[in-house]
Amino acid sequence: MDWQSPALTAALETWLEEDIGRGDLTAAALKGQQGQAHWVANQEGRFCGGPLVQRLFQRLDPGVSVRLLREDGAAVEVGECLLELQGPATALVAGERTALNLAMRLSGIATATADLVAQLQGTGVRLADTRKTTPGLRVLEKYAVRCGGGINHRMGLDDAAMLKENHIAWAGGITAAIAAVREQAPWPTAVIVEAETDAQALEAVQAGANGVLLDEFTPQQLSALVPRLRDCSASGVVLEASGIQPEQLQAYAATGIDLISTSAPVTRSRWLDLSMRFT
Repeated sequence: MDWQSPALTAALETWLEEDIGRGDLTAAALKGQQGQAHWVANQEGRFCGGPLVQRLFQRLDPGVSVRLLREDGAAVEVGECLLELQGPATALVAGERTALNLAMRLSGIATATADLVAQLQGTGVRLADTRKTTPGLRVLEKYAVRCGGGINHRMGLDDAAMLKENHIAWAGGITAAIAAVREQAPWPTAVIVEAETDAQALEAVQAGANGVLLDEFTPQQLSALVPRLRDCSASGVVLEASGIQPEQLQAYAATGIDLISTSAPVTRSRWLDLSMRFT
């Protein structure tokens, strides 16, 4: 993660301006004092966002120092101190809400991801995210998934070609759609086909797809289908299950698939409760 990127710098400016506006009207009460503060976890989970908090406060005021006590992705307990801050009290107060909002959101995603990844431990099946992310926060939310032990699927439409039902219908079929992408895209481009039936999955493999996303299949259906797909694949096709219920992770992992993709850590997670306390 590039914490110094121009895109992140611009985002930080926008987020800070959203809250501070024309200026914090409480600043006069602080009388230019120096302050100290620390962050505490009010729930157990996975912490995420420490370097982002550092970057935010230093962008707000270079006089603020942030000492991280826990690394991103670390398991934290209730009452555990996560980081310490020191600097102008006006900056500590002005940046508090924005910093907590971001870290609580990312920590919630990392925590939810870690809970799901734990269910897959020892199976060899990986957990991936999706493109169902908050606009403007995709890079950070996908970073949080990695901090929770998951892996990232496509960052955007330019990472790989994923052919879904509309592409297939408009192209005239799976084989034709794959051929059209292969003709136009750079040669390393991976082609993934979303299949909703056994026949679609088999055609995708036979047509040379690099991956097949098996959407809303039951574990029983996949147990029967996966060996057939392996048998007709000349090279190592990646088989991915999607549209699943998180409580069925172990059943899906036992079917022989390589990957489970889910939006749940991003779309269903709750923020992890964190507090900033001043001393």
